[in-house]
Amino acid sequence: MPDSLSGSIQAEVGARARKRITRRLMPYLLLLYFIAFIDRTNVSVAALQMKVDLGFSDAIIGAGAGVFFIGYFLLEIPGTLIVENWSARKWIARIMISWGIVASVMGLIGTHWLSFMSEKHQFYSLRFILGLAEAGFFPGIIVYLSHWFRYEDRAKAKANFMIGLPIATLVGVPLSQAIMHNIEWLGWPGWRWVFILEGLPSVILGVITLFYLTDWPREAKWLPEDEKNWIIGELEREKQDKTGSGGSFKDQIKSSLLNPKTLQLAIIYLFIVTGYYGLTFFLPSITARMKGTSITTQTIITSLPFAFGFVAMLINGAHSDRTGERRLHTAVPMMLAAAAMVLSILSGDNLALVVSFFCVMGIGLHAYLPVFWMWPTAYFSASSAAAAIGLINSFGNLGGYLGPLVVGQLRTRTGSFTAAMWFLAACIMIAGLLSLRLEKLQNSRKTDYKQTK
Repeated sequence: MPDSLSGSIQAEVGARARKRITRRLMPYLLLLYFIAFIDRTNVSVAALQMKVDLGFSDAIIGAGAGVFFIGYFLLEIPGTLIVENWSARKWIARIMISWGIVASVMGLIGTHWLSFMSEKHQFYSLRFILGLAEAGFFPGIIVYLSHWFRYEDRAKAKANFMIGLPIATLVGVPLSQAIMHNIEWLGWPGWRWVFILEGLPSVILGVITLFYLTDWPREAKWLPEDEKNWIIGELEREKQDKTGSGGSFKDQIKSSLLNPKTLQLAIIYLFIVTGYYGLTFFLPSITARMKGTSITTQTIITSLPFAFGFVAMLINGAHSDRTGERRLHTAVPMMLAAAAMVLSILSGDNLALVVSFFCVMGIGLHAYLPVFWMWPTAYFSASSAAAAIGLINSFGNLGGYLGPLVVGQLRTRTGSFTAAMWFLAACIMIAGLLSLRLEKLQNSRKTDYKQTK
């Protein structure tokens, strides 16, 4: 930006640029995440009919829900680096088209189209392939946001993106329930149409993504020249305060793997994701067992925690940006969720108390997210950050396999969800306690990056 511009003019240009970028990108990215999460988790609703039609136990449902994350793990880091070093627009479009197709094919399980293997293995295989198809989406978007938003704006931007997660469940559960109980076209049960109909929007949005998203500010024809120069300059200056200088693909992976900051974040994420997916994949089944409740009431109870989580995510992300504090904004919500889960167990059959504590769980399990993902982009820059984010997300999301698997096994062996809930509460509390130690990593940095206090 020319030196002749006064500070007030620079501030005005910056404010315009930030608003324009937010209006252009955030609603669309939110929509993509909303659709992605519906496709990922609609199995939790479909399972209510699916396990009856196909003779699946809760252990099979849990293993199938979780095997998604094995496929997700395998391609996560390469996918994230592709976003940084090739094209976010093309890679995200590829992800959406492929996962939409696979998600829809889930509706064909148990038909003659897939009769070359058993129904159980059809389920496992398609969930695994769905994980491969979606790998790189979430961390790729996190990296993509660092191409467009300054550090001090990033937690709010990530919160605006990540609210797609609670919104997807808040809207997706009633939508999936409505499809499952009201649509039986071609004589097929409703659970098949849940997969088929909810997978198609991903394919359509994948095509739109090719034309709508822009990889870098320098390529943005929709951004005026002065605003373009401002954001490019801001992001370039930010790079000087961060560690990591890219290197070859192998060097990036090695550097991220050996960095204690990355390892601690990955372990924290593993525990919190284990708790999160272990709960959310079986929440419709848990509410279905509540005495004296109708399907409508069960749907409301399932959705309420995500409504509270939606609000909490926005508030916590904005407050963290405003205060510059990251550690407690990450740890406290996790510990709050763990405490609420324990209290829900101790509440027994008191429906009002159980639902109240479920809502508190929803707050804790969502509020931490945008702040947590500030840490790797604060520590690293460019491809080093992309590799770190990919490693954290891929390793952490193995909890998405572990959580449903353990819950399904415990439910099948004990006949209730009580033991499983204690396991999940322990995982979430461990994540919160480990997050309290992030300050030590922060203080170990050679560069005093004050915004991460």
